[in-house]
Amino acid sequence: MTSAPELPEGPVEVTTGTVELHRNRDDPTGVTVVLNGVPSSHLDLADPTRLDFEYMQQMAAVIDRHGTPGEPLRVVHLGAAGCTMARYVQAARPGSHQLAIELDAALVELVRTWFDLPRAPLLKLRTGDARAELAGLPSSSADVIIRDVFAGSATPDHVTTLEFTQDVARVLRPGGIYLANCADRPPLDGARAEIATLRATFTDVAAIAEPGQLKGRRYGNLVLAGCDRTGLLGSADLARAVRSLPAPTRLLYGKELATFVGHAVPRSDAPAPPT
Repeated sequence: MTSAPELPEGPVEVTTGTVELHRNRDDPTGVTVVLNGVPSSHLDLADPTRLDFEYMQQMAAVIDRHGTPGEPLRVVHLGAAGCTMARYVQAARPGSHQLAIELDAALVELVRTWFDLPRAPLLKLRTGDARAELAGLPSSSADVIIRDVFAGSATPDHVTTLEFTQDVARVLRPGGIYLANCADRPPLDGARAEIATLRATFTDVAAIAEPGQLKGRRYGNLVLAGCDRTGLLGSADLARAVRSLPAPTRLLYGKELATFVGHAVPRSDAPAPPT
């Protein structure tokens, strides 16, 4: 087993507040990155393919079925934290070229020091606002875009709107996939609006989550996926993979997804008209 590197104990100041690395003596290579009191990512120092956060397992199930297994991908990560998904992609798809965009400049420097991350040009880390940096990326330049952007426990509004999602679609190559980590609490109005936003942009849309969460029983994470290639996200293979994950998980697609969305309307940059 790979020995764990020396990592700091207690909170460390970063640009947006503090970051702390939580360790467990029964799991010597596991690290949870806690940003301003909120667990933002977990990684295994010895095994980049180990994903403990359920939403990351769900994202990996989609990524694994994109294109030819093992072939390199071009991936943009909006929100980096510990770069768990970037490490996973590089292990599962060696030679992939990735860009991770993180608002917190100090955190970017620390994770480079703390964790065994792929080096540029395989993984480039860039500091900046996710939407502003996305706007500067070339069209049709990414196979996968992952949004994992949070301010505390909430996703900033400006990366949930139709205008933002249309820019995601612009940067994706034909057949590319958009994956969004959507955290919401009952009655899941935010998740329904985000799915409506994706449905207004992409021809193929799906949502992945635990059954109890879809029934509005608790706060949690849903993975929302959009693609311009019909059928990819509704494949039997992906549905089986989702059902086989460690935690009970459901894939909502087609009529089932439409029923879940109901009368929700897409989010917009423009303020809603007064009622």
